[in-house]
Amino acid sequence: MRIVRFRENTQDWPSWGWVSEDRVGVIDGSPFSDFRREAADRHLSAVHLLPPIVPGKIICVARNYVAHAAEQDVEVPVLPLLFTKPPSSVIGPGDPILLPPQSNLVEHEAELAVVIGQRARWVSPEEAPGYILGYTAANDVTARDLQRSDGQWTRGKGFDTFCPLGPWIDTHLDPSDVLVTCHVNGHLRQMASTRDMVFPVAQLIAFVSSIMTLEPGDVLLTGTPSGIGQLAAGDEVRVEVEGLGALTNPVRNDPHRGPFTS
Repeated sequence: MRIVRFRENTQDWPSWGWVSEDRVGVIDGSPFSDFRREAADRHLSAVHLLPPIVPGKIICVARNYVAHAAEQDVEVPVLPLLFTKPPSSVIGPGDPILLPPQSNLVEHEAELAVVIGQRARWVSPEEAPGYILGYTAANDVTARDLQRSDGQWTRGKGFDTFCPLGPWIDTHLDPSDVLVTCHVNGHLRQMASTRDMVFPVAQLIAFVSSIMTLEPGDVLLTGTPSGIGQLAAGDEVRVEVEGLGALTNPVRNDPHRGPFTS
């Protein structure tokens, strides 16, 4: 099943929904508990898709593809290297990525994202699939110059709009061998299979759940392939996960300025 959050107009409260081909139906209830699917009687193009989840926390994995570590001239970690992004960084399909005036080098990072379905603590790799609601596409947008100058990653990874998610949560995707790609203005920038991950999904969930409790709706970004590149105002960036769908966002300059913009 493909799960979405959507509005039919700007005055509506967000609704849970499910997608069947080019149609959308309402989900009565929550995908994290009991629910009932109503008829898919709305055309997908007639609704506004929101981020498919509003996560309590976003846990990210760095350097989880060998080629990406090499292009950054860093070592592949012995254990998963974790960082976080704030929930305020989340945007949905079609929402603009805003380039902050504090940075001169904002880059895309296409990723497979995992949405947690139930509370997980000290979960084994064998048990991990049972704690997953599904998967979505993500873009771990990064102000690379700030990441490097700060020596830690909170500012460079944490700006508003720096975590596009979508277009939906796919509950039946097999994450073991799917292509993750990124196109900017139609040009291929990134492409790799999830089979090339250093730490696969089940191992990541086991590792993270040994550190912190994962709650329903939490999101785990599993790392980006090589080919990261700069984004500029006017670009359109498209992240696609094979068998899941594509997440497309325009890129614009953030019009706001303040005392910390230089």
